[in-house]
Amino acid sequence: MTFDARPAQHAPELRAAARHLNRRRFLTVTGAAAALAFSVGLPAAGAASAAELDAAKITDDPFTLGVASGDPLPTSVLLWTRLAPAPYQPDGGLPAERVLVHWELAHDERFRRIVRRGTAVAHPELHHTVHVEAAHLEPDRVLHYRFRVGGWTSPAGRTRTAPARGARASALTLAAVSCQAYADGYYTPYAHLAQDDVDVVFHLGDYLYEYAVDATGNSRKYTDRTLPAVFDRETVTLEDYRLRYALYKSDPDLMAAHAAHPFVVTWDDHETENNYADDTSEDDIPPEEFLLRRASAYRAYWEHQPLRRPQLPEGPDMRLYRRLHWGRLAQFDVLDTRQYRSDQAYGDGAQLPGPVVDDPARTLTGATQERWLIDGWRASRALWNVVPQQVTFSQRKLDLNPVAKLSMDAWDGYRASRRRVLDGVKATGIENLVVLTGDVHVGYAFDIKDDFDDPGSRTLGTEIVATSVSSGRDGSERPSNWHTYMTANPHLKFYDGRRGYVTVALHGDHARADFKAVPYVTRPGAPVTTAASFVTEAGDPGLRPA
Repeated sequence: MTFDARPAQHAPELRAAARHLNRRRFLTVTGAAAALAFSVGLPAAGAASAAELDAAKITDDPFTLGVASGDPLPTSVLLWTRLAPAPYQPDGGLPAERVLVHWELAHDERFRRIVRRGTAVAHPELHHTVHVEAAHLEPDRVLHYRFRVGGWTSPAGRTRTAPARGARASALTLAAVSCQAYADGYYTPYAHLAQDDVDVVFHLGDYLYEYAVDATGNSRKYTDRTLPAVFDRETVTLEDYRLRYALYKSDPDLMAAHAAHPFVVTWDDHETENNYADDTSEDDIPPEEFLLRRASAYRAYWEHQPLRRPQLPEGPDMRLYRRLHWGRLAQFDVLDTRQYRSDQAYGDGAQLPGPVVDDPARTLTGATQERWLIDGWRASRALWNVVPQQVTFSQRKLDLNPVAKLSMDAWDGYRASRRRVLDGVKATGIENLVVLTGDVHVGYAFDIKDDFDDPGSRTLGTEIVATSVSSGRDGSERPSNWHTYMTANPHLKFYDGRRGYVTVALHGDHARADFKAVPYVTRPGAPVTTAASFVTEAGDPGLRPA
């Protein structure tokens, strides 16, 4: 990887505010938080707002990054686009003026039966992104949407609303994806996912990587284009992150997947920095300095994802964990295991577990989010309780020694935190727990045990780990540690090291997971196969080959 040695050029106001701050707890002070939020710019109202651009002056296609939708509710869905005639330029090819954008939703793909239409403003302060919370829709409907500005019309997208909260939905098919390092290969899995028949896609993190991308796209080895030098450095500033999202979202396969399905997104570490923990950087820079970077990363993330207004960050803080429902069939508790976690134990990485990993004062989710999760289970009336999150939840011994090394970045490094969650599963009486995980660039299927060291202990749920879209390059069906992992972890039922995604179909009596794999991503055009399929019965957790 290549790192840029230049100093971070954060906004002067942000740096000035940070000099008066120490730890993140001080950022909750209203004045400090306001200074941080102001420094990265929010749209002003009234006379102070930016001038309006005459859309007729936009002479090049502004919809170069496609369209997206997300967070489907029974009567609402979020529609997204960004205006960027020149996406690889810092200003996106537009002046610092607001642009009026027209949008419409229709029952049919020819837009003959319009359901809703309206206008939204693409503000320069939000990098000309558009977040439309289309409301007053009918539940459980497939819809088509598009945007217009001046003489330009966006590609059409397909989305849907969720069933009504009390509806007895008979089935739902979701896809789970994660980890899409642009430099590691093509997004071929997304090309296949765009054609797959799923209702919603959960992105489990590492949508973007902070590492440099060279002129040839690294492992993509472009010969038909030269990427600008602005990408050949690590992302640190708001401008850096905005440009990197432009690169990633210009990929045609990713655009196709976003246009085909609504996404529910959550982040992991690389959207900001590898393995950060709360306000602790992996490079041990002062927290007040790292939080400048975090504020920039969080802001660019919200701008470029189909997220609603409640998720808009305030400085370096962003409430990303949230709850969605699919009738009475499923409840989705989307977690954030980065922003509130204790620092990794024993220097991070693969380590022998010591007393720190069992310290009840340490947390992966933070106390507030943990309480929110368990309270949500207590109130749940759903058949399936699904937890989309980031790092491996089940125990994963990394060797065959009597005391095996564990990953300090995963839930194994926060065993007391995991124990509280497992106790919450039992106390609330939920029977059909499904944890969705990303991060590790392989596909896993785990039985979640009450006691992972006792294979005969009660099975509390199922963990499905989605492999990466591209991170790790081509991979292999059986990595070198396959036998070790399968032997050391009897609750591990499947392990595949290729790229791809996973689909999970939820029904009234069972759930089925299908692991989709491609043989390579370092060149385009790979076919997709189903590597394995598993089912778990409602009321009787435990994975069985389909």
